[in-house]
Amino acid sequence: MSERAVLVCASANPDKVAEIATILGDAVSLLPRPDDVPDVEEDAPTLVGNARLKAAAICDATGKPAVADDTGLEVDALGGDPGVRSARYAGEGVTYADNVAKLLAELERAGATTPAERTARFRTVALVKWPGGRETVAEGVVEGVIAPAPAGAAGFGYDPVFVPDGGDGRTFAEMSADEKHAISHRGRAFRALRAAIEA
Repeated sequence: MSERAVLVCASANPDKVAEIATILGDAVSLLPRPDDVPDVEEDAPTLVGNARLKAAAICDATGKPAVADDTGLEVDALGGDPGVRSARYAGEGVTYADNVAKLLAELERAGATTPAERTARFRTVALVKWPGGRETVAEGVVEGVIAPAPAGAAGFGYDPVFVPDGGDGRTFAEMSADEKHAISHRGRAFRALRAAIEA
């Protein structure tokens, strides 16, 4: 790639945008989502489907290549839930803490008390929609377990209760941003996406 790709970020979540910008680094010039583009209803049954809906809407609205992602937390004891509904697990317009509280309550209801019974993974699909219809897609996955109670003040979403494999027993919320990005689902997905774009 002779010059940096310019991508419009489809996400309006400032926490997520900051992470994406950090992970992509100098490889990509990331433009903010225009204020006049309405929210996209994320009603696809898969992560890649939701990422495609968001990226396509921004690409169509701006005429520029757009990048979007969708992330799901898959908890084995809950049959893979919350999965594609992770951001809305406790309902529409809820807080991160509401979703975490519901997750812990559901695990308690399922009788999943030991780490072996609380295995889970974060999965992120990152997708660029280019004008003309071409897509670049990458996925990142990190395995781990759900902690019995939140720990740490960094990160966002389910980070306070997700203990990734290879993280010394700490939750994502107990790690520095660099430590988290090195092993996280979003870090893996966007590094793979960056490599695909540069190729």
